[in-house]
Amino acid sequence: MKAKTNDLTKGNITKGLWGFAIPLMFGNVLQQLYNLVDTWVVGRYVGDNALAAVGSSYTLMTFLTSIIIGLCLGSSSFISMAYGRKRDDVIRNGIFISSIMIGALTLLIMVLFYMLLDPIISVLQVPSEIFGDMRIYLFYVFMGFAAVYIYNYVSNVLRGLGNSVVPLVFLAVSVVLNIFLDILFVAGFSMGIKGAAVATVIAQYVSGAGILIYFITAYPVYRIGMEDMHFEKANIKDILSLSGFTCLQQSVMNFGILCVQGIVNSFGTTVMAAFAVAVKIDTIAYMPVQDFGNAFSVFVAQNFGAGKADRIRSGIRQAAISVIIFCVCISAIVCGFARLFMSIFVDSSSVQVINVGVQYLRIEGAFYIGIGILFMLYGYYRAVNRPMMSVVLTVISLGTRVLLAYVLSAVPAIGVVGIWMAIPIGWFLADAVGIIFWRKTDDRK
Repeated sequence: MKAKTNDLTKGNITKGLWGFAIPLMFGNVLQQLYNLVDTWVVGRYVGDNALAAVGSSYTLMTFLTSIIIGLCLGSSSFISMAYGRKRDDVIRNGIFISSIMIGALTLLIMVLFYMLLDPIISVLQVPSEIFGDMRIYLFYVFMGFAAVYIYNYVSNVLRGLGNSVVPLVFLAVSVVLNIFLDILFVAGFSMGIKGAAVATVIAQYVSGAGILIYFITAYPVYRIGMEDMHFEKANIKDILSLSGFTCLQQSVMNFGILCVQGIVNSFGTTVMAAFAVAVKIDTIAYMPVQDFGNAFSVFVAQNFGAGKADRIRSGIRQAAISVIIFCVCISAIVCGFARLFMSIFVDSSSVQVINVGVQYLRIEGAFYIGIGILFMLYGYYRAVNRPMMSVVLTVISLGTRVLLAYVLSAVPAIGVVGIWMAIPIGWFLADAVGIIFWRKTDDRK
């Protein structure tokens, strides 16, 4: 496979953005299929309790994975800026520093996770009938956490260089393998929830090892030599700022979701099972616009490194139009086909589970424009070396979501609907703050 980079500092902006974003979109949808396949197989072949266990595990895994993904996104922004300045030496040193830093944190998280597994599950208010299944699933699926780090780190390095196609290829192979192994282990070998976890881990290591080997062989200019193995203070400072704040932003966002999961769990197994399925459909629905925000971030970072402020402003206008049109279309699809989507993953006899899931999807789905603009704002502030602002917007969005979820769901007349209503309110409040700050700080000399 030929090495490829994409210089977003020149050429047609909209064409370049979408050309870079589309592989990201497909890639992230495929990545979500890891857990979706587990959900489908477990829901069909094991039962509702196992389905609820996988769903709650997904929320926890997303939170922990977000720490690594946030660090990788931050290092990708650093690499994009260096690429815009045409500094290969800075890119190599950045790879050396960030890979050691993120790898060490990955190892620490794995150690702490296995030490604290039971207390973590207890904090999530998991019902006793689900505790055992969730523990088994988490114990085995977390063995793939190192592979998650390898794949996401190398993928973000490649994306920082403008290559969004190769990560998609390796992920596609891995997902196909996961589907095959899931069905084989769960339906064929009757391994239950453990089989779904083991299938996911094997597939993750295939994608991680494959993309690492590709990068080493296809990009010799970025191979680390002895002269690159030093801790340059200026690079450490930038990487820590970008990666640290992006990691904090991702972690705060997913910690808020984890808090919401705790409230959801308090409503019982039916709501848990519905949320487990609906939140995955919801995530896949708006995942493309999140990926467009990440593509937009690479575009802004490369042009920021190259000092092309006018091109960035033109890109903002064109990207905003794309996001609005895309979100309106996705909202119509999710609201219109919510029951059909739920029925794909839940047996038709589980009427209550389907009804609760449809309610969630129609409330969230009507307001995807809010999260679409928010992902653009996250990407912009990360790319112009203001990652702290992304954290602020996340705190506003998630703080509002968690607070209102607790308050509204406690009102008997509102109940669980209050949790669903709180989410878009948080999105739009953060959007307003982010846009006002951008208009006040945008330099139009």
